[in-house]
Amino acid sequence: MHVHILGICGTFMGSLALLVREQGFHVTGSDQNVFPPMSSQLEEQGIALVEGYDSEQFSPRPDLVVIGNAMSRGNPAVEYVLNEGIPYTSGPRFMADYILKDRWVMAVAGTHGKTTTSSMLAVILEQAGLSPGFLIGGVPTDFGLSSRLGSSPFFVIEADEYDTAFFDKRSKFVHYHARTLILNNLEFDHADIFKDLGAIQQQFHHLVRTIPGNGLIIKPADDISLKEVMAMGCWSKVCNMGPCSDWLATPIADDCTCFSIHYCGKHQGEVNWNHTGYHNMNNALSAVIAARHVGIKPDHACEALSGFRGVKRRMELLAEINDIRIYDDFAHHPTAIATTLEGLRAKVGADTTIRAIIDPSSNTMKMGIHKGRLAAATAAASEVTWHEPLDMDWSLADELNHSPVPASKETDIDQIVSTTVSTAKPGDYLVIMSNGGFGDLHQKLIAALNEKVSV
Repeated sequence: MHVHILGICGTFMGSLALLVREQGFHVTGSDQNVFPPMSSQLEEQGIALVEGYDSEQFSPRPDLVVIGNAMSRGNPAVEYVLNEGIPYTSGPRFMADYILKDRWVMAVAGTHGKTTTSSMLAVILEQAGLSPGFLIGGVPTDFGLSSRLGSSPFFVIEADEYDTAFFDKRSKFVHYHARTLILNNLEFDHADIFKDLGAIQQQFHHLVRTIPGNGLIIKPADDISLKEVMAMGCWSKVCNMGPCSDWLATPIADDCTCFSIHYCGKHQGEVNWNHTGYHNMNNALSAVIAARHVGIKPDHACEALSGFRGVKRRMELLAEINDIRIYDDFAHHPTAIATTLEGLRAKVGADTTIRAIIDPSSNTMKMGIHKGRLAAATAAASEVTWHEPLDMDWSLADELNHSPVPASKETDIDQIVSTTVSTAKPGDYLVIMSNGGFGDLHQKLIAALNEKVSV
């Protein structure tokens, strides 16, 4: 079968493409915006990409077209598929029909931490010899790929609340029929498709309705938004974690690079790793609990996590040049920005310079939904440079005026590179935060710093 994927370079669709090919199908695809790491992964795997959406890409005619949720009516490729009567489906529906059927699905949902937690869980299962399948919205360093079929009944999936397709406005995760479900947290996001938090909670309620009675839902005990979701109805076993719960993670090191896990007051294991922050510690706790649901002992899970190498674009160290460290992070929400910077600050100490370079380019950011919260989110940095995209619906001026640290804004990416290179000093940590390509700023900055050193 020939499967053609529209929007193939999205994190979900690119991962799906690998699974489709591993199933033995012929895979092609197209996209408008092509950037690493997904474009690189697809090219390395030999999957043919077409840039743009003209009708010529449908020759020869595919047997099935998988349409990504970024596609809409009016798109030339979408219109061609509809007019020509080519069979089509959504990515999540394809997963349900071809990949997840008869699997024990372990899903990770929530506003923050889905990619990292899914990666942790997959690594734990792998180290236990279970060879899980997985689809993750990023590239776990331990695997080098964002998805694979695996050879056991277990399949780990990052369960996104974003809508499925232009013809199916339900959240993606309702298609997956998970048996083990992690709910990391819940905040308002994706303002381009959800009018308020209540609309997102309704989708999470639909997700909870799909978990079987003998399944397990893992969630933090103190998340008010998730408590409200559970109050709408729950028919599955629920495992709470955190203060006043059976499961608790306790930091041993202030930056959470070492912590212990307890169940009913009894020590279960200890994790020693290179990752920082309470958010990562709690992500790890949920992964340990989920792994226990499929028979993996907590101490074995902790041992596996101690070797966890992280995920590309999640505080990924890109380069170290003249004692200047450059990190890439996917944070694009005030909470994610704050927790990432706080984790790094706890690691490096109060006197080290952390320079945050932030691109608020997500749909929700550009709409201004989080304005008023962004400045405070950068308090753990030493200074911050904001990129102000030309298509933003609002100005960052107020954020600069209320910034707890020195802050500036710039519309030109090359100017950000130039200013950063001229002012960066040995010992600095440069943290680039964006959920997009950021105009290739990462590589431009690395190249410019290398050139400065070589002069």
